[in-house]
Amino acid sequence: MNRPTGRRLLVSLAAGAGVLAGTFLVAGFTPRWVVLALARTAFFLAPDAFVTFGIQRLGDLARPLLVVGTALASLLLFGGLALAATLVAGALGRERAEVVFAVGVVETLAAFALTVAPVPALVGGAVGAAVVGLGGPGSGGDVDVARRDLLRSVATAAAAVGLAGALGARRAMGSGTDGADGRTISEVEDPLVRELLSTAAERSLPLDGVDPLVSERFYEVDVNSADPDVDPESWTLSVGGELGESREYDLADLRNRPARHRFVSLRCVGDSLNGSKLDTALWTGVPVMDLLEELGVSDEEPCCVYVRADDDYYQEFPLDALESAFLAYGTNGRPLPTGHGFPVRLLVPGHWGEINLKWITDIELGREERTGYWEKRGWHGTGPVNTVAKLHGVDVDGGTVTVGGHAHAGTRGISAVEVSTDGGDTWTEAVLSDPLPAAVAADAEPSDPSVGDGEAADAWRMWRHEYEASEPHEVIARATDGDGDLQEREESEAFPSGASGWVSRRVSP
Repeated sequence: MNRPTGRRLLVSLAAGAGVLAGTFLVAGFTPRWVVLALARTAFFLAPDAFVTFGIQRLGDLARPLLVVGTALASLLLFGGLALAATLVAGALGRERAEVVFAVGVVETLAAFALTVAPVPALVGGAVGAAVVGLGGPGSGGDVDVARRDLLRSVATAAAAVGLAGALGARRAMGSGTDGADGRTISEVEDPLVRELLSTAAERSLPLDGVDPLVSERFYEVDVNSADPDVDPESWTLSVGGELGESREYDLADLRNRPARHRFVSLRCVGDSLNGSKLDTALWTGVPVMDLLEELGVSDEEPCCVYVRADDDYYQEFPLDALESAFLAYGTNGRPLPTGHGFPVRLLVPGHWGEINLKWITDIELGREERTGYWEKRGWHGTGPVNTVAKLHGVDVDGGTVTVGGHAHAGTRGISAVEVSTDGGDTWTEAVLSDPLPAAVAADAEPSDPSVGDGEAADAWRMWRHEYEASEPHEVIARATDGDGDLQEREESEAFPSGASGWVSRRVSP
């Protein structure tokens, strides 16, 4: 490659970086950014086997790797378009201004095709064109670029990228609905929520490296690389379908209804046998059946529920799954975080996390079954969760070994966890935490004796076992659900129906 051609290529790549930076300045880390729009397209077009590999083998790395990969692909795409437009317009004998204009048009159209967002596309195209303009495009097919023009072009692109990065960091720091807010239980404003969280803390077992009964950090899994930006003021939920009357509810409609606080655990169908995609929180919201009963829907009419979300995710499952379903708009005494479906998400106790849709917009009832998002990719995650005892905590203090973790079986509950330290020849029952409290009305008084009673319909329990050992050995854990059924022994991977099997770890005193 000769020097002039190499410089022209660098200018084109700088223009591509300018498009990425320009669209980010307007869209931020949302699906309207060209990188995330391309990532969404790539994920949609990816073969099912490739997606399954990413879920099972890459885990939490899959999402950032996809973003990084599509960022590089976007850079090459828009850099290539800038180079092609420059060379074609120059070969046609166009003047410098016309070459720059051609680059801007091509970059804008390509960005709009990916994002369907006119403003980010226009800004991205303009920045890309400006970078090319500073690079001194010639005419008549001339690709020569002076060194000073190259430096100006690259410096402009770098400035745009730096500004986009600074703006992105500022937006991240200013987000008020994402993640934990750092409050202790004593700082929670609602006294009833404070009482329930305190009860959960008191019932948690002491285990190093293991979350208490209310997770300190709740896992997130999404089909898209960025969360949708939902305006709570304009958000509505449509409930109905083909069986007659439909209604729309806004956030105020839901908040004005009698609310309940419920401890609910969620487990991802792609979670590995001893993985970490199983967590619990205290959710606040209203039962779905309250809305359906107002529409006069009976169990005899529809067979199925089709639910859609703002990020275009969808699922289908039997109507009876909604009998205990919940529309949550709060968690642990604060508004629902964006990453967990702000302003409203669906919770379906006892079922895999994939049907607990976030950013929910539609609940449609019908007489015919449809195929859900993940079912189309070969997964079977719309059924009840598998029973599992996770073994996450291992502490060795001299000859004393303490092991423990969480156990979960959906709405069946957990009746026992057993531990073997000799390869499964003998078993000892572990200590179980007391069950988390049952759901309570949000207007109940914390001093009400019924608060803290009962058992949460779908919440994990902690287990702990301490013993003496002097030689390296294998520890195995297994759970028995509330129906008396033992956790399946045969080990299987998450695909297609969720991981199962007894969990084991090697311990060296």
